[in-house]
Amino acid sequence: MTLVAEPGLIRAEEEAQPRRRGYASYVGRKVLGSVGSLLFMLLVNFFLFRVLPGDPARSLGRGRLTTDAQREAFNQTYGLTQPLPQQFLTFLKNTFTGDLGISLQYRIPVSQLIEQRLWPTVLLVGTSTIFASLIGVYLGIKGAWRRGSTFDSVSTNSSLILYSMPEWFLGLLFIATLGVGFWFVPGIFPTGGLHSSDVDPNSLKGVLDTAWHLVLPVTTLTLAYLADYLLIMRSSLLDELGEDYLQTARAKGLRDVQVRNRHAVRNAMLPTTTIVALNLGFVVSGAITVETVFSIPGLGLLAVDATQVPDFWVLQGTFLIAATGVIIANLGANLVYGWLDPRVRT
Repeated sequence: MTLVAEPGLIRAEEEAQPRRRGYASYVGRKVLGSVGSLLFMLLVNFFLFRVLPGDPARSLGRGRLTTDAQREAFNQTYGLTQPLPQQFLTFLKNTFTGDLGISLQYRIPVSQLIEQRLWPTVLLVGTSTIFASLIGVYLGIKGAWRRGSTFDSVSTNSSLILYSMPEWFLGLLFIATLGVGFWFVPGIFPTGGLHSSDVDPNSLKGVLDTAWHLVLPVTTLTLAYLADYLLIMRSSLLDELGEDYLQTARAKGLRDVQVRNRHAVRNAMLPTTTIVALNLGFVVSGAITVETVFSIPGLGLLAVDATQVPDFWVLQGTFLIAATGVIIANLGANLVYGWLDPRVRT
C-alpha cells in the first residue's frame, strides 16, 4: 500500500524550514550592510569634532588668532561659516574625492600625511598580526589535542599573562632589558625609530636596518595578541573533538595526525578565520601605545600628536582610515565565513 502525503502538509513543512540563500544574495546583503555602516561612520566622524564646546577658531588657532578679522578669515578658509548641513555635504564631497583638509600642525594635506604614515603602521601591525596568528593557531591546535598536558597549561597561562599586560608596559620591559641593557644582559636592539638616520631605507642595508628596528615592537605586539588566536583555536578544536565524524574517521583507519589535520582542524578554523580577518582590519589603525613607546612614525603616533595640538583635520582623517579598515575587514570576514560555511547564509 502506498501512502501519499497531502500537498498542504508538504507545503507547510517546506515553509517551516529556513531557506538557504545563494552566495550572491548573501554577498549583496553584507555589502549593503557595510555601506550603511560606512555612511554612519562618516556621520559620526563629521559631528564628533563639531559638538565640542567653544569657538573652533580659538581652539584650532591655538591662541594665535587674537582679532575678530583673523578668526573670521580662519572660519572662511575652513568653511566654518556655512550652515551645518552644507558643511556635512561639503565634507562628504571632499571625503569621496580624497580631500581630507590641511593639517594645522604640518601645513600639508592630511591625505598626503596619512599616506606617509600608513606604511610604517602596516609594516608594524601587519607583521605582528601574521606572527601572532600563525604562532597562536599552532599553539591552540597542539594544546587542544593534548588537553591538560604540561604544554597546554604552560602555553595557555603564559599567553593569558602576556595578554593581561598593557602593551606599553611590555614594550618598556623590552626596551629596558634588550634595548638599554639590564644587569649582565647588554643592549642589543634599537630602542626607537623605524630606521637609523644615516642609512638609506630604500637600500638593502636600509631594509635590514628597518627589520632590526622592528624586532622589539613586533615582538611586543605579537606576544600581546597571542592569546586571541590561541584561545579561540583551542576552544574551537575542543568543541570538534567530541563530534561523531572524528570517530568515523578513526574507524576508517586514519592516524590521529590525519584525523586532526584533515578533519578536526579544518572545521575548527572557521572562528579563527573570522578573528584573523577582523584583526587585519585594525592594521590601519595601528597600535597607538606601541608606536608611541618605540617612536614609530605611524598613524598611531600621528593621532597622539594631533590630540595635543589639537589638529582636528588629522584626527578626522585617522579616524576615517581606522574605521574604514575595520568595516572592510568585517565585510571580508563575513564573505569568507559565508563561503566556508554555507549554513550562515540561512
